[in-house]
Amino acid sequence: MSLIVVGSMAFDAIETPFGKSDKIVGGAATFIAWCASNFTPVKQISVVGGDFPQEELEALAARKVSLEGVQIKKDEKTFFWSGRYHMDMNTRDTLETQLNVLGDFKPVVPDSYQDCEFLMLGNLAPSVQLSVIEQLKTKPKLIVLDTMNFWMEVALDDLKKVLAKIDVLMINDSEARQLSGDYSLVKAAATIMKMGPKYLVIKKGEHGALLFHGNQVFFAPALPLEEVFDPTGAGDTFAGGFIGHIAKTKDISFENMKTAIIVGSAMASFSVEKFGTQRLREITRADIDARLQEFVALVNFDIALV
Repeated sequence: MSLIVVGSMAFDAIETPFGKSDKIVGGAATFIAWCASNFTPVKQISVVGGDFPQEELEALAARKVSLEGVQIKKDEKTFFWSGRYHMDMNTRDTLETQLNVLGDFKPVVPDSYQDCEFLMLGNLAPSVQLSVIEQLKTKPKLIVLDTMNFWMEVALDDLKKVLAKIDVLMINDSEARQLSGDYSLVKAAATIMKMGPKYLVIKKGEHGALLFHGNQVFFAPALPLEEVFDPTGAGDTFAGGFIGHIAKTKDISFENMKTAIIVGSAMASFSVEKFGTQRLREITRADIDARLQEFVALVNFDIALV
């Protein structure tokens, strides 16, 4: 059940209508690892500065997250992002971005990671994502990639190169429209899958997620929550739940991906309940099972066709 997770380990400072955090630990790979490690061991690839807390690394290691692929540049600073969310919690303003160690990040895949069966590429420069794929001697059973509108604007050619080599693409609805040039998400999905991905997951925030494969479509709702404190890591946590379930079951069928979407949605619903990774640190397997049952109750119904 070898899963490699690639992405940023970072500091965030977040303002929402419900509160404000000081500098806290964040980053795509951090959220994915905290989430996916509930289901399978994780082999992490990232880079941090000397200011990244040792206790954070130790906490991840205690969760069976291998850190051999995490570069520590002791004389440099960790990537930092600061943002402010609007009342709808779906839109945000970036207040500050400091690339720091991420600016010239060149990932190295350790020999002990070469047994990789599943690869989760968190949001990074497409050239960096591609370099990880090219370092693997054996193609994984499934490669999942997350990206964003920024890379579509500044590195589209590189993005198209990496899209040709992956199996599952995860983006939100506005990014799907931007990448495809189609407004209809069904048309957008067909256009994007011609670029390489066999599966497409379109995240719609509080409105759930869509899974496309050929002519098949599956929709999963998001769990209605009374309070959302911090949506920053929701998409990454969703990805962690999705790939964590796939790696645990080793089943890459469309039917199992439906379940993976539900698991991802359930995990994301935890993430938004507190700032940063705090809620993900607290939850137990019993909490996860109970949340999954809430999803079953939310979408399960009987209907008599007459």
